[in-house]
Amino acid sequence: MTDLPQRISYFPLAEMDEAMLTEMERCAREGTPRPESSAVRAHSTGAFWAFANSWEKLYRNGVVDHALKELCRVYVSRSVKCEYCGNQRSTEAQRAGLSEGKLEDLLNFESSALYDDRQKAALAYAEAITWRLSPDDAFWQRLHGHFSEEELVELACFISLTMGQQSWIRLLNIDHHQVMAGTSAAMAPGFEDAAELEATKAGADYWATQ
Repeated sequence: MTDLPQRISYFPLAEMDEAMLTEMERCAREGTPRPESSAVRAHSTGAFWAFANSWEKLYRNGVVDHALKELCRVYVSRSVKCEYCGNQRSTEAQRAGLSEGKLEDLLNFESSALYDDRQKAALAYAEAITWRLSPDDAFWQRLHGHFSEEELVELACFISLTMGQQSWIRLLNIDHHQVMAGTSAAMAPGFEDAAELEATKAGADYWATQ
């Protein structure tokens, strides 16, 4: 786990109401998000449900395929270096065929052979939002060539939501296996339990130290 002090505590499970506990159990069972970040948001009931409900609509559901949104989510993790978020994986996206290898070249997506044209366009959209770029008309022509306006709105709102959350979560010094521990749901390979997490982070090829 991190040696840095945790900046905001985990709200006690014993003080959560039934609906909030049900959502926390879903986080432990399915992950993305896992229970720790949700336990921090639980200090504000409004924030907890605003995020949970938006995440359900924009990330787990919607018109854009989930695996594509997962690519964008992990791209943001690598960009803002949110280790907590970057060490999670969507099991739904994995079932849809999104392999671990396909996440390794995200910061070089334009020159990579791992992604198709639609995926590259979505990642360029994520890049422009995350890094506050000023794209030209050709950028928008590219996006409109791959996505409907409904898809562009949903994708942008999802990218903005995850980018804002990850930019905040990376400041908190939280880590996995600290709340409702005992499950490896939605963890990246090498992070399935606390001991493996420590070993992987100490490795020379750990992504956040590259």
